Amino acid sequence: METKQLANYLNELLKIEEIKDKSLNGLVVNNKGKVDKVALAVDASLDSFKKAKQVGANFLIVHHGLWWAEPLPLCGSLYRRIKFLLEENIALYVAHLPLDMHPEFGNNAQAAKLLAWPVKKDFGKHNGLLIGKEVFFNPPRGLEDLVKDLKDKLKTNPTVWDFGPKDVKRLGYVSGDALALLPQAVEAGLDVYVTGEPKHSYYWMAKEEKINVIFVGHYTSETLGVKAIGKHIKNKFNLKVEFLHLSTGY
Repeated sequence: METKQLANYLNELLKIEEIKDKSLNGLVVNNKGKVDKVALAVDASLDSFKKAKQVGANFLIVHHGLWWAEPLPLCGSLYRRIKFLLEENIALYVAHLPLDMHPEFGNNAQAAKLLAWPVKKDFGKHNGLLIGKEVFFNPPRGLEDLVKDLKDKLKTNPTVWDFGPKDVKRLGYVSGDALALLPQAVEAGLDVYVTGEPKHSYYWMAKEEKINVIFVGHYTSETLGVKAIGKHIKNKFNLKVEFLHLSTGY
């Protein structure tokens, strides 16, 4: 398959050019024009690139890319990453916000599907876009049951700020580093907010506003989208596809 053909398909599927993002998304590093095998990873790290080479992939799809908001000089670690990709003929494709919010393949949509939670509507506005999901439980579910769901189905060990009600009716879920959306969860009157990783600066807000916050891990919460995209292009184009597990522990 041609690299340009796959990149153009992903651009259209994920609406890359329509969604404003600090991340430079799409095909950010080209290869010699052919795709033999696709690898998928959360982060555009040198370790991800080396593992892509090890598994024989020459097209790598990641969630977290190389450039954010402004250009950076090709020095240090960025130079080494780009140099490796070019020398090893590995194309790099990035999908950040477009993969968080996609209604079918997005990190948040995939989490809701995996957890089998009843989604009421989209939730969590970022850059004017709703990227997460709001869940409504009727009858209410216990906080401990929800934590167990997350632990069992996402294969993670959640951190819990149990500052709110033990019976949960309404819950917001936004993957990754999205604790900055906690004020929106408070304003919406949610009982629980689920996201990737904690921040010291929001601890007292959560406690004083009496809202439960559950952290499932930034990395863990953002493996779902790339895996879903990998499965989709494998079935559609009969491509060899492999997910590269490189957890940061956060």
